[in-house]
Amino acid sequence: MQENFETYLKQANMSANTISAYLFAVRFYELTYRDWNKRNLLLYKSYLIETYKPKTVNLRIQAMNKYLKFIKRDKLKLKAVKIQQKSYLENVISNADYNFLKNNLKRDGDWDWYFVVRYLAATGARVSELIQIKVEHVQAGHFDIYAKGGKVRRIYIPKALRTETLVWLQGKNRVSGYLFLNRFGERITARGISQQLKTIAAKYGINTKVVYPHSFRHRFAKNFLEKFNDIALLADLMGHESIETTRIYLRRTAGEQKEIVDKFVTW
Repeated sequence: MQENFETYLKQANMSANTISAYLFAVRFYELTYRDWNKRNLLLYKSYLIETYKPKTVNLRIQAMNKYLKFIKRDKLKLKAVKIQQKSYLENVISNADYNFLKNNLKRDGDWDWYFVVRYLAATGARVSELIQIKVEHVQAGHFDIYAKGGKVRRIYIPKALRTETLVWLQGKNRVSGYLFLNRFGERITARGISQQLKTIAAKYGINTKVVYPHSFRHRFAKNFLEKFNDIALLADLMGHESIETTRIYLRRTAGEQKEIVDKFVTW
């Protein structure tokens, strides 16, 4: 049944990561609770709420509901938990830390990771998208991603970054293939990038909580809005289906809020 479910998810054009997460959730449920009934599903939901953050809880619930639809037992579907929206962004790398990080990587000649950091912050790419970028995309100046429903999102590579990258590639005699490789010359993994970013952050004394792939995507969005205040265009560049998703980037980080209050509230 699970093999059929996997095929069902692939036909729905879901990403490999989402499919893996959905299959894991279903396997865990069946190993622990076995029977698909309302009582067991509510017990499972209670376990999730006690164990994980709301975002993870809802991902697991989405997986269960997808499976229930697949086996035609929609009436057993679970309700998602409410996620309390904060009035500020958390754990987003500041411009100061971003510049400090990239400048130190450049100074130390750590070009591979310099460009990883630059591409994350200058393109707004998700890490799953970043690892798909090829030398040919740099030469073209953009990378097209084909999403479900026949939609195409274009990730642009800024001119200055493109020029700098081509000089780097020329020095390595690379004219094709994936842009970011591991030490074995193979395409680097998303996990490999996440782990190495933490190591690099610790090396340079930067808070490791703010140095992770998605943090740089946040940085791209906030910098874009500060330089060019067009939230509709940003939504397109980020690949958001709804502009409401993009509105989060209008919020300040907790640190930015404090700085503004300290500066302007003098009464």
